[in-house]
Parts: sequence; structure tokens; C-alpha cells
Amino acid sequence: MHEVYGIDLGDPRLMRSRSWRWLRVRVLGLLSADSRLARHLAPPPETPAR
Repeated sequence: MHEVYGIDLGDPRLMRSRSWRWLRVRVLGLLSADSRLARHLAPPPETPAR
């Protein structure tokens, strides 16, 4: 989250003040951006060995 949005999820006050929809929108955004989360959940296809 911090890498793309600059948001510190370790801040309890911030997280309590945000809705689940807010978090969902950010997570879905990470899945569509070039992020570690997107690369982990949808790694690039393997190239065949030669």
C-alpha cells in the first residue's frame, strides 16, 4: 500500500477512520497497477525452457 499510495496501514487511527470500501478500492487498484501484490497473484507466464 505504501509503495503505490503512500499509505501506512500500520497506523491504527487511520485504518479505523477508513471504510471497508475505501480499502477495497485501494486493493483493487494495486491488482491493476504494477505492484508486488499483482505480480504475486498473477505472475507472468513462464517461458519454455530451451
